[in-house]
Amino acid sequence: MPRDVNGNGDIFGGWLVTQMDLAGTISAQKRAQGRVATVAIDSMVFLRPIKVGDIVACYTDIIEIGRSSIKISIEAWEMSDPENAPRKLTEGLFTFVAINAQGRTRPLP
Repeated sequence: MPRDVNGNGDIFGGWLVTQMDLAGTISAQKRAQGRVATVAIDSMVFLRPIKVGDIVACYTDIIEIGRSSIKISIEAWEMSDPENAPRKLTEGLFTFVAINAQGRTRPLP
C-alpha cells in the first residue's frame, strides 16, 4: 500500500518488523500453548531494501526458553525471482512472554 512505501519506492522497515513479529508470535504461541506478548526486540539488522512486489518469507528459530519467555531468531528473505537464489533481507532477535487471559505473565508448559 502507498502508506508502506518511502520516497525511494522501498517498503518501510516498520512494515517488515510487523511481518516478522507476526511470524514470531505464531511460533511462540505454538511453544507456549496459548497467548504470548512481544516484550523486546533484542536486535534488528536491515541488510537490503524491499521493493514493492517482492515476495517476502519469514523464518523463525527458537533460540532460548525461560520460565515464561521465549527468545526467537527471525529472518526475512526475498523470494521473488525463481531464477536467482533467495536473498536475506533482515534478521532480528525477538523475545516473547507467555501470558494468561488477564494479560499476566504465566509459566510455560
